[in-house]
Amino acid sequence: MTYESYRDALLAVALEKGCEAAEVYAREAQEFSVEVMEQQIDSYSVSRSMGLSVRVSLEGKNGYAYTELFEDPEGLVEKAMDNARASETEDVHPMQGAADYPTVALPENPLEGLSDAERIDLAMKLEKLALAADPRCVRVADNQVAFVKGKTHIANTLGLNASRDASIALCYTVPVLQEGEQMQDGLSFRCGAQVFDLEGCAKEAAQDAARKFGASTIPSGKYPVVLEKHAASDLLRGFISLFSGEAAQKGLSLLGDKVGQSIAADCVNMVDDPLFAANPRPFDDEGVPSVRTEVVEKGVLKTLLHNLKTAAKAGCASTSNGGRGSAASPVGVAPSNFMIVPGEKAYDQLLEDLGDGLIIRDVSGLHAGLDPISGDFSLLAGGWLRKEGKLQPVEQITVAGNFFTLLKEVEEVGSDLWLGIPQGSVVASPSLKIRGLMVSGS
Repeated sequence: MTYESYRDALLAVALEKGCEAAEVYAREAQEFSVEVMEQQIDSYSVSRSMGLSVRVSLEGKNGYAYTELFEDPEGLVEKAMDNARASETEDVHPMQGAADYPTVALPENPLEGLSDAERIDLAMKLEKLALAADPRCVRVADNQVAFVKGKTHIANTLGLNASRDASIALCYTVPVLQEGEQMQDGLSFRCGAQVFDLEGCAKEAAQDAARKFGASTIPSGKYPVVLEKHAASDLLRGFISLFSGEAAQKGLSLLGDKVGQSIAADCVNMVDDPLFAANPRPFDDEGVPSVRTEVVEKGVLKTLLHNLKTAAKAGCASTSNGGRGSAASPVGVAPSNFMIVPGEKAYDQLLEDLGDGLIIRDVSGLHAGLDPISGDFSLLAGGWLRKEGKLQPVEQITVAGNFFTLLKEVEEVGSDLWLGIPQGSVVASPSLKIRGLMVSGS
């Protein structure tokens, strides 16, 4: 069967068997990736896939069933109905009807028109450029070019029938530099239309590694801090579940009763914008038309992120944040393009305003070092100590605090928004000047 004929059969069977409503959700993907090491292909993958799930509403409950084989529609619907009967959740989960969607333009993907051989050649060139970017470069630890093209389909018995495209082009490199007995690595990447900037990518990665030489720890204490955009984005991603209406309703977010209250400094604004040009989508994973949501305005929490189910429970409208990890996953709540809105201060101006203090370049240990419910964190970090205008590389330190407290301690928001490597959704931040952060060092 084709997707279209199988979809129609599933929806028809579901209604014939007494379901109040049914929905079909499918994802198809074409993926390419190659890793090159020492001018040899280290790993190579080309794949095409498609998965589909049916969701039924039966006696007020939802049930799901997943398949990659377009056969036996009756069997798949029966499985979904059995899962609905076994469900212990009775919260109403509406389905989206037919709707009009905004027109979006996907970013350019220059890898789409290339052959696999040409994409492999790009990875080879990137490794050569990384090795040549600094005379101290002894090897390239990781070096990849990747291409993904996908399509999402959603249809239901309420008249919804929509599809959207997605496309990603990516290259990154990790050169390793050696100076005496010390070795440091760096990372840089390019996405979309910039993916052919191989020389810029290689030089930036080498510079990232070079800046770390001579690093040492610093005395423990509380330091005024500039949290660079990379670290700020990673920290925000680590705590993104705090802004989920689903997490709040399950008692897994302390922001559940904070709507309308101040949770951050007045200079902090946060939005979730599915129409953001770098990663746009016309609708979410429930088919709800995309809308920009002001989440935090001048420090005040205006709303949490909602899908149709959590919005119905909260008595508000969906923020178009219905999300699925895959076609096999149930509907949850997920960000689209969630970001701290950039301010007007350039990065260099943030450093001038910092004076003597600590610049945090990166944080690690996010999976084990933070509590996404309480907001507490204790993370390994690296960066620079700024003293009298000079920078001293810093390593082997731990930064600790509470995310809610940190938001209140933000004094200035930079203009240098950083999007990071795309991971479906985007969680992004510019650099932030923080009044004070506890550091454990020597």
